[in-house]
Order: sequence, then structure tokens, then C-alpha cells
Amino acid sequence: MLALIQTLDLALGIYWWLLIASAIFSWLYAFNVVNPRNQFVGTVGNFLFRITEPVLAPIRRLLPDLGGIDISPIIVLLIIFFLRQFLWTTIAPLVV
Repeated sequence: MLALIQTLDLALGIYWWLLIASAIFSWLYAFNVVNPRNQFVGTVGNFLFRITEPVLAPIRRLLPDLGGIDISPIIVLLIIFFLRQFLWTTIAPLVV
């Protein structure tokens, strides 16, 4: 059972970094720091969009319109933080 908790924690940690990479990439793309016509940039952007959008889209629908500010990644990061803490402080002691 501990292996399952460690695997879940690893998956949440990887997704944490993918969300951060997606947010940074979106800023770089919006401010024309990266070349949108470059095939590699397009591939990375498409991958990050496809991996994060299914989680971010429902959160965006629940949030009020804040203009050009998108705080959905912050909310998902907080949820991931809570889940990881819950795994190690509540679930793991019951298993060990």
C-alpha cells in the first residue's frame, strides 16, 4: 500500500511541474519570447496544453471573470499540495 501512496505522490509531483511549465510557456508565448512558428515550440505547447487543459478548464468555468488573469493553475497547484499533504499526513500513517 505504501508503494501506491509513493506512486500517487510521484504522479502528483510530476503534474505539479507540468502545470508550472505550462504557465511559464503560456507567458513566453503571449509575450512573443518564443517563436510560435517553430515546430518544436508548437509541439511542446500542444503537449502542455493537452496535458493540463482537461484539469484547468472545469476550474476556469467555476471562477469569475478576472479579465486577463488566469488563476486556475494556482488553484490546481493548491489542490495538488493539499492532496500530497493529505496522503502523507493522514493516509500513510494508517498504512504503516
